[in-house]
Parts: sequence; C-alpha cells; structure tokens
Amino acid sequence: MLLQGQRFVVTGIASKLSIAWAIAEALHREGASLILTYPNEKIKKRVDMAAEQFEADMVIECDVASDDSIAACFEQVAGHWGDGIDGVVHAIGFAPMDQLDGDFTNATTREGSQIAHDISSYSFVALAKAGRELLAKRNGSMLTLTYEGSISVLPNYNVMGMAKASLEASVRYLAASMGGEGIRVNAISAGPIRTLAASGIKSFRKMLDISEKIAPLQRNVSQMEVGNAALFLLSPWASGITGEILFVDAGFNTVAISEQLMMMEEPQQDAE
Repeated sequence: MLLQGQRFVVTGIASKLSIAWAIAEALHREGASLILTYPNEKIKKRVDMAAEQFEADMVIECDVASDDSIAACFEQVAGHWGDGIDGVVHAIGFAPMDQLDGDFTNATTREGSQIAHDISSYSFVALAKAGRELLAKRNGSMLTLTYEGSISVLPNYNVMGMAKASLEASVRYLAASMGGEGIRVNAISAGPIRTLAASGIKSFRKMLDISEKIAPLQRNVSQMEVGNAALFLLSPWASGITGEILFVDAGFNTVAISEQLMMMEEPQQDAE
C-alpha cells in the first residue's frame, strides 16, 4: 500500500486496453484514492466501468478542449479534496485521422496541426494551470504519456510527432515553473501498445512487429508495465525526479539497427 491515503486525478481512460486504465489499476492496487474524468457521454460508460472496478471517489466530465470544462472539473475536485491532491495523470492524445496517413508534407494541414497540438500538448499545460493550487498543497506530481515519434520519424505518425515533441518540452517548462512549489512533472515514453488511440495510426501492426524485432528485449511492452512505471514516478520513491522522460519500450529507443533486423534483410547474391 505504497500510496495509501494519496489522491489522484486520472484522465484518458477510453477502454480496458488504455494505458490510463493500467495506471489507474496500479494506483488503486497500492491504496490510492481516484477521481476519473471523461470527455463526453460516449466515453462515460467505459469510465464508469473503471470507476466501479477501482472504487473511484468520483467520475467527472472534463473536455480538455475547453478551459471552462477543465475549470469546472477541478472545482469539483477541490470540493471533494479541498486540502489537495497528490497527482494528475494526463493520458490524452488526438489528431484527425487524415493527418495520420501518408506523406507528412502532404497530409499535414494548419487545422490538423492546431487540433493535434491543442488536445495532445496544450491540454497538459491547461490541467497544470487548473490543478496547480491543489497539487502544491501536497507536493503533488503530474505525469503525461509520450512516444518515440517525438524524437524520431515514424511512418504515418506525422503531426502527432510534432505534438508529442511539444508535449515533452512542456514537461520541462512545467517542471521548472512549478518546482518551487514542490510539484514534480514527468513523462513516460511507452513503446507501441495496442490501444484504441493506436488503432488510428496506419500500419500500426507492422510497427508492433518491427519494434519487437529491434528492441533489445525482443518483445513489446504491456499496459501494466507502463502502469507500474507510472506508479513509481507518481510515488514518494521518485521524490527527486522531475522534468524527465522515462522510456518504457523494451529498450527500443537505444537501438538504431538490430542484429535481428539485419538477419531478416540479408541481400541475395546475384547469379554469375
């Protein structure tokens, strides 16, 4: 019960396959109290299922595209936990489908870029603004989720790579901005995982196969492996860590070309 008596707001649960679901499960397992949020009525039923399983204190609407909705959400959080919260989990990312298919230059539009950055990056800053006072009361922490596409080119990831790079920069700036109040800010860069969000990326299954062949552990990671890493970063054990991006990807980010991949693509000799 590492987190007994601690309180966390978890966003981004879309299904049982969500990384946010695994994070909530890990927090609940260690005794934390939870408030879960949902963006709209379509998703609410799934979040209600998580709330029942993890004995969440409340389920609150929070559309991160709306400052009014975020403010209303944290007003309810403050009404329930007025003496502070220990953490906020931001597990939200979105780009229009047409932005995630094909050549980057051709696919990317001004509107698509604005939407991707607003929902996937700025929303983390917006949650920090709304939750700052509550987090400061208990030396709380914030955690978000990023991906390899922020630093390396991946087919069809396109504008989401830009948005994730922006998100990672916001981790560092928020850590510097709020560190004096005892608030820590970190991110996890998870390997490819079959989630609802990932299904929107063209050829995602191929990405899974290639990642498995390149990663030093020669496998992909699970939702719960990311959930356990999140548990660590949100716990007192990580009290000296802020502004960091923790890779949970079976070592994929450390390798350029693996021996396994080289063996698969050995060129054939031309006949004499």
